[in-house]
Amino acid sequence: MPVATESPRLHRHSIRLRLTALYSLLFSVTGLLLLSLTNVLFRQRIGATTVTVVPKSELPSAAVSTLTPGQLAAVAERLRGNAQEQLLLMSLLALGVMLLVSVVLGWWIAGRVLRPLHTITATAQRLSAANLHERISLEGPDDELKDLADTLDALMDRLHAAFEAQRRFVANASHELRTPLAVQRATIQIRLGRAGPDDLPRIQEELLETNRRSERLIEGLLTLAASDRGLDRHEPIDVARVASEAFGQWRPAIKEARLRTELDLRTMRVSGDPVLLFQLVSNLVQNAVRYNVPGGTLEVATSAEGGLVVRNTGAFVPRHEVQGLLEPFRRLTHTGDGVGLGLSIVRSITQAHGGTIELDSRPGGGLEARVRLATTGAARPVPT
Repeated sequence: MPVATESPRLHRHSIRLRLTALYSLLFSVTGLLLLSLTNVLFRQRIGATTVTVVPKSELPSAAVSTLTPGQLAAVAERLRGNAQEQLLLMSLLALGVMLLVSVVLGWWIAGRVLRPLHTITATAQRLSAANLHERISLEGPDDELKDLADTLDALMDRLHAAFEAQRRFVANASHELRTPLAVQRATIQIRLGRAGPDDLPRIQEELLETNRRSERLIEGLLTLAASDRGLDRHEPIDVARVASEAFGQWRPAIKEARLRTELDLRTMRVSGDPVLLFQLVSNLVQNAVRYNVPGGTLEVATSAEGGLVVRNTGAFVPRHEVQGLLEPFRRLTHTGDGVGLGLSIVRSITQAHGGTIELDSRPGGGLEARVRLATTGAARPVPT
């Protein structure tokens, strides 16, 4: 037979109850100290006086002239004792009444102080992926509780942006993956069934190109996921040498496009993942080559002060659309073999290394990308 257990909440003392107990305890301690100090001072004061006023009703029936000094002293001492007892009794009674009042006032004040916390808790409990747009928007004095509410609002702003980015990413990734699969299925079901021997090489090349596009997309998604996860390794790396290697990788494409190149590679030492940093530089160079114009220019520079800078000529990019290029699957044109993940991977790798990336459109056309990372070491030219 199962044994019923009480909810842990029943055994938990609320902050309001603890604050009320604390207020009452502090009042009791200070009240007792004040009461003790008052009685000590009263005893000292009444004991040091040389004149004592005795009511006639307190005197014995005999004539006052017949009382001895000892009898008068005894009457005076008895009166002082009675006064001290009355003072102590009335003080304790007043302290008890004020203690009850302090409990009631403490409970009310604690509720007023903790009311913003109830608002924060209620809002946090209502939040889910469907209503992340709600905010606490706490009003009142600029105190610690308002700072907490504003901090939580800022946190929810970041969470809302992250959820929206994730929704867009999933939708775009689904679309990008569905397109080549649909092309492959249509080619296999329709064209391949009706194709003659002369059509097979062309259909085979189309299928291979579609497969290569899917492979590039999957590799980009895996790289983006790896960089979003953070760094698993930290090694001292010279970004100038990484840039030189990445530039060498794309040298045939640069020659094919007849691009004029300018390299200014100076030492830029950072700590990070060499594979991801190579991917970062390679994506920037690839983007600068792919979206350049025949006979255009490509500039790559590294330095501890200026960071990694890649400039290229090309089509004019409206300034209001520049930052959007850092989002996944965002492209100004759908021509070419890109999938729109290159610059988003660059941003993710940069953030994983604690850096920043800035994109700016060039007046004559093209882009300038500047990546800043935490660097160490002196600058000197690196051979290319």
